[in-house]
Amino acid sequence: MGLFNFILQVVAVLICSYSFVSFAVHGYKIGSNDIPSTLDGPFAPHTAPFDVSLRGNAVDLPDTDPRVRRRVKGFQPEQISVSLSTTYDSVWISWITGEFQISNHDKNITPLDPKSVASVVRYGTSRNPLNHEAKGYSLVYNQLYPFEGLQNYTSGIIHHARLTGLKPDKLYYYRCGDLSIGALSGVYSFKTMPVSSPNSYPKRIAVMGDLGLTYNTSTTINHVISNDPQLALLVGDVTYANLYLTNGTGSDCYSCVYPDSPIHETYQPRWDYWGRFMQPLVSKVPLMVVEGNHEIEKQVENQTFVAYSSRFAFPAKESGSSSTFYYSFNAGGIHFVMLGAYIAYHKSSDQYKWLERDLANVDRSITPWLVAVWHPPWYSSYNAHYREAECMMVAMEELLYSYAVDIVFNGHVHAYERSNRVYNYTLDPCGPVHIVVGDGGNREKMAVVHADEPGNCPDPTTTPDQHIGGFCAFNFHDWPSSRSVLLGQTA
Repeated sequence: MGLFNFILQVVAVLICSYSFVSFAVHGYKIGSNDIPSTLDGPFAPHTAPFDVSLRGNAVDLPDTDPRVRRRVKGFQPEQISVSLSTTYDSVWISWITGEFQISNHDKNITPLDPKSVASVVRYGTSRNPLNHEAKGYSLVYNQLYPFEGLQNYTSGIIHHARLTGLKPDKLYYYRCGDLSIGALSGVYSFKTMPVSSPNSYPKRIAVMGDLGLTYNTSTTINHVISNDPQLALLVGDVTYANLYLTNGTGSDCYSCVYPDSPIHETYQPRWDYWGRFMQPLVSKVPLMVVEGNHEIEKQVENQTFVAYSSRFAFPAKESGSSSTFYYSFNAGGIHFVMLGAYIAYHKSSDQYKWLERDLANVDRSITPWLVAVWHPPWYSSYNAHYREAECMMVAMEELLYSYAVDIVFNGHVHAYERSNRVYNYTLDPCGPVHIVVGDGGNREKMAVVHADEPGNCPDPTTTPDQHIGGFCAFNFHDWPSSRSVLLGQTA
């Protein structure tokens, strides 16, 4: 940490207990008397007490809500979003044309033909003319449940196009669609990332987790929009479509209510509802996503993460990854590493080998700040998912520590919590700060019980629902959860 010339302060701003993490760069020299080390304090978190009454607003928006209804006709683009490539000079634009289709399990659906609609984005530094053009690719995916009484889903046409040759920290305008059939979007805009350097950062980054699509989610997103971030991170658990049957019936506890279902069903239209709801934010602010357990969505032939991998654009290839589950990118002087907790992460896995290469190639004189993101936390004092990701921690923590990762962001636990600098359950001035931001507003509600409360420490051999992300039983060494209450939150 002492190698860095500038300190990046992480401030958690909680409005109605929903987390919005703002990165603000201050030109203080590390080691100056103005900045105490994390281990010494003083500790003054920017936070607010949790109002338990707000848990009641964690009710999903109905499909009749205008914010989730389809508002375009024919093949006009909808669910428009922006995501980053590895550096400032390119971004991805994604959108959907055509309507999804639902059919009974024994009926064949004829998917829309991706070749019937061009994947084109016109863009430029002024609204008119948009004098650059990018051509992308398109796809359609299926979510199939071949059991009596269940329903199959086929998506609309999903488009992804990469814009290149962009200048840093510059406002660009764009519109997407197929002019030849009169199916164009309106004009939107986004701002590119600053050039990578130790003195150049996005002015504000929103970090969210476990969003879902509830009335609380709308509070979170309105709060994010009002804070005008330049980049947004979503640390997993996107739509919670897997808390629904294929007929659209939902429950807060799927396994409790539907234990005899022949397969863990999902209601895929919730993905389309979510894409429409999020468009006002993500059509102008790049959104970078990592997978959570609610995105597994297993199908009969063991296909998983199909909706997740199809709907978002990832800079996987650009960052040397062969998977949508792990990738990296730069945002000014920050290098972000996005990791997959629900695929292989052991030392001989493709993901681990990629991570070794990626970390070895980071130039800390250009990107001094190194931030890692994945879904389930390694450090959390709540009893929900307590030490659930222990095996991932055993496999990867030493590698991340050896490259001096500064900050880790997680979700999964539906709460806000910030750790001290830690490594291997020990305070360590060279370890990262772990921040849990799983309080985005989903229908499973906020976590309120801590593992150190009498009678609430979970049995580490208890395996959660295999359909939404299990973990390997492990011989845990003794380490009681420890927390101190600061202004109503834990640290």
